[in-house]
Amino acid sequence: MHPARSVNVRPPATVIESTETPFGLQSVCHTLQSANANLERFAWLGDRLAIAVWTRDTEEAETVYDRPGHHTLSCYLDGGYRTERQKMPGRYGAPSRLCALPGEHESRWWVRGHMHFMHLYFLPEHFTQRAVQELDREPRELTLADRTYFEDARIAHLCQSLANEDWQDPDGLLRTNETAHEVLSLLLRAQGVRRTDTSLKGGLSVATRRRLRDYIESHLEQTLTLGELAGVAALSEFHLARMFRTSFGLPPAAWIAQQRLERARTLLRTTRLPLAQVAEQCGYANASHFSHRFRESVGVAPTAYRQVVGAA
Repeated sequence: MHPARSVNVRPPATVIESTETPFGLQSVCHTLQSANANLERFAWLGDRLAIAVWTRDTEEAETVYDRPGHHTLSCYLDGGYRTERQKMPGRYGAPSRLCALPGEHESRWWVRGHMHFMHLYFLPEHFTQRAVQELDREPRELTLADRTYFEDARIAHLCQSLANEDWQDPDGLLRTNETAHEVLSLLLRAQGVRRTDTSLKGGLSVATRRRLRDYIESHLEQTLTLGELAGVAALSEFHLARMFRTSFGLPPAAWIAQQRLERARTLLRTTRLPLAQVAEQCGYANASHFSHRFRESVGVAPTAYRQVVGAA
């Protein structure tokens, strides 16, 4: 057996220029390329998401991840049977096994034999809307759980579909984006709720947060103002603006814009409503304004989005 090689983070200029990436992807990609892993495919998916498929063959090597700065979800596609994380002896990888690695984590791995795996790269902010809408929690209460070789059939199946998609095709890239968001929702719910601080202060009460969330949802088709929301919360505009951002993870205007976009995506996926009606139900001034905002956020026109992921 050859001596193990210790591998630390080094930037692979051939993959990404860290100063130009949406979130400075420094890191797991850098570590793997420095470890002579082969990057088969890489793509930016929009919405500050990135994806990669890697292969690696080595008799034995030590790989070190040191606070990469972004979250990583890993899914083994093939091999990995003799790869293990240090301090977790006897637990090995295998096809469909998953690892969730938070941006601030540190870990060392013994890599042995053949591995073929997919990585999905994302940020804490991707849990923001999901925390409030899907779990009824504040984003600051949640963090990605550090989990090694866990199993989840639904997530693994979706990861396999991500790896099989054609990322060079605009339609395939859009489908990959949609599936990646579904994976992140499942990941957040599968890990359970993790409080990062049991003495959180300065935000809205649970009842007020829910009242605001429900009010915004039921009035998205209207023009909403800070004063109107302040009245719902029984707070001054100044205090609401500050406390809203603390509890929702975004300023009021940004949160409302995000909710309008998500409703539009849902309507385009699930209905055949004319674009003018979609725009009206989501609070956009007209179909032209809606199309501009949608393209700006999603990267494609609403009609193209519907053709790819919409209802038949």
